[in-house]
Amino acid sequence: MHNLFLNAGEEAGGMGGALLGMLPMILIFVFFAYFMLYRPQKKQERAVNEMRSSLRVGDEIATTGGILGKIIQIKDDFIVIETGNDKTKMKLAKWAIRSVEYREDEEEDEDEE
Repeated sequence: MHNLFLNAGEEAGGMGGALLGMLPMILIFVFFAYFMLYRPQKKQERAVNEMRSSLRVGDEIATTGGILGKIIQIKDDFIVIETGNDKTKMKLAKWAIRSVEYREDEEEDEDEE
């Protein structure tokens, strides 16, 4: 009976040692996950928010749904764009803007060079 308790205690100590041995691997995994997954996602999110906050009337944009149009009005959380040959107006949420395809000031910069 006495040997049974000693073996159980030794195994418990062995498990603690195994967990301590795994601690560096766990820390390396957390470090890797932060720098390879979380940090780039936050950087991309910051860039998208900056792009959306710098929108101006006249910019041609693409939405997440694939709609292309020219901004004609900007409100707090919404924009109004014109799209197509018939100048159809659409009101969209700013979060739906995927990218700015063309800016009028880019054309002016090219003319100056």
